[in-house]
Formats: sequence, structure tokens, C-alpha cells
Amino acid sequence: MEDYLMDNEHYDNGVILAVSNSYDKLYYFNEDFDALPEQVQKEIQIMMVMHTEEMGGMLIMGFDVEGKLFIKSKVKEFDGYHDEIGSHLKIKQYQIDKEELFEALQEFYNCFF
Repeated sequence: MEDYLMDNEHYDNGVILAVSNSYDKLYYFNEDFDALPEQVQKEIQIMMVMHTEEMGGMLIMGFDVEGKLFIKSKVKEFDGYHDEIGSHLKIKQYQIDKEELFEALQEFYNCFF
């Protein structure tokens, strides 16, 4: 996994919640969020790992400097296997299908961080 994601849970001056990486077959969950219910943690893991298995690349979920939840797809340079359009569309679909989960995560972050 990219060194800056493993060594530091801060990303673009925000805070990383979780990262799934298809290159190294790794999943990272920031232990600062261990207070989240186990079911929520599993739902995040399943969504992210399935995404990277299907689309390739890395999927990063976190909170920006303003405390807003973000989901980003990141790829290594010259990755011919990553489906950039499909990944973007899937992220948009998550925002619709998982709106309740994302709102709860946003509230959790705003209350505890």
C-alpha cells in the first residue's frame, strides 16, 4: 500500500477512515474509529473490498479538512486494468444507496473528532 497511507492516517490534510488496495490485496481501517459498531465497520469493509476487486486500484474513504466524508479512487500510473468510469459511477451509486450510512458516519465524525 502507498507508504503515506500506511504510515499516516491523514490524507490531503484530512483523516482516513479506511482504504482498500487491489494491488497489495490489503484493507486498512483506522483504529481511531473502532468505536463504530462492528456491523458498520463490516459494511464499509465489504463495500470497499468488493469495489477494488471489481474495479481495481485503491478506494479511500475519509473526512476532509472541513469534516466532510469523501470517497476517492486512486490508481497507480499506467494501470490498464482500472475501470475509471465504472469506478466513478459506482461511487456515485454508493452515495445514493448508502446515504443513510454516510450521514451516520458524518454525524459520528462531527461528534467525536
